[in-house]
Amino acid sequence: MPENTLRAHDEAFWKTFVDRYDIDPAGPLNLENGYFGRMSRTVVEEYQRNIEFINRGNSVYVRQHFDQEHGEAIRRQVARLIHASPQSVGLAGSAVDALQTLIRNYNRLKPGDQVLICDVEYASVKSAIRWLARQRGVEVIEIVHQHPASFERLVGTYREAFIRYPRLKLMALTYVNHLTGLVMPVKAIAESAREFAVDIILDGAHALGQIDFDLKKLGIEFAGFNLQKWIGGPLSLGFLYIAPQRLADIDPDMDEDSYPATDVRSRTPHSTPNIPALLTLPLVFEEHRALGGALAKGARLCYLRDLWVNAVRDVPGIEVMTPDDRRLYCGITAMRFTGHADQQAMADRLLNEHGIFTVVRNTSVGPCIRVTPGLITLASDIERLTQALTHLSRT
Repeated sequence: MPENTLRAHDEAFWKTFVDRYDIDPAGPLNLENGYFGRMSRTVVEEYQRNIEFINRGNSVYVRQHFDQEHGEAIRRQVARLIHASPQSVGLAGSAVDALQTLIRNYNRLKPGDQVLICDVEYASVKSAIRWLARQRGVEVIEIVHQHPASFERLVGTYREAFIRYPRLKLMALTYVNHLTGLVMPVKAIAESAREFAVDIILDGAHALGQIDFDLKKLGIEFAGFNLQKWIGGPLSLGFLYIAPQRLADIDPDMDEDSYPATDVRSRTPHSTPNIPALLTLPLVFEEHRALGGALAKGARLCYLRDLWVNAVRDVPGIEVMTPDDRRLYCGITAMRFTGHADQQAMADRLLNEHGIFTVVRNTSVGPCIRVTPGLITLASDIERLTQALTHLSRT
């Protein structure tokens, strides 16, 4: 058995890992870890030190040292996360900021072209694509994926769209969707898109930190990420990726001229960022690597996911919305109670009767309850979840 898989099953180890975090003892069991992740106690302490440091030194340090040296060192470490060159990475406030920047500044569209979105894209990405279409005089094509999903159907749906809509030039693609945790077969879709000369802007918000990937091997040239979900960084940190050979296809953001047009940093708004948060990233990355990176985190999250899914998949009254094809899931999975129309009411019962916090998401086939274990979730927590789900399915 691979080392990461062995570590994923090691409850004794993960109990010591949990001890590195401060958790509200009076709070419910949090199985909504997809919103944003926790910082470890040492990261919180480092963040607080950096807030105090910047508050003391103010602009003297920032102008003399951060802008010239430390900021660039941090950007190099960010690029290392995705096996990319620093020249391909620009810092942003969030994944949404990065994706909106890529979308609004994509310059290869002309009136009459078509752009593509699907039902599982993030709402802010959908609205940005629709805005782009209005500004550029292009048509938005919207597709809905079949449920239940399969690898072949997902790839086939995109290929059918490429054939049916020959004026397609750009599409949004979410690596791990926020509704059900479905993992898209990015490499296969990108290969098909390339055949039809369709560019992809990838939303990697939920993928970074729980899936190990190489953008070049995936065939992705534009992408946006955040550092607050599975990497363990403070809020307000994200970045965009533009393959160096494609930089000219994304305009400087609103004629941003703080950097030359040949510098990827001109593709994001120039402003005063959360410098204390950025200064905390080296420790965040050190802890991420020490744990084993995305391979170790992803293995653990999938193990926890499998524990509860395998326990309730065949329970009458429960439908697991996310497929069991290992290529198509990660730690996030959604379910619904088939005997109850109001899934929010059932999520409320999970919280009020069993002390388990989840979140409801609306999909093209109806609402579902998204369950997202975190890195501090233990197998005993998952057993508590399965007991609660089984009980509620009968009442």
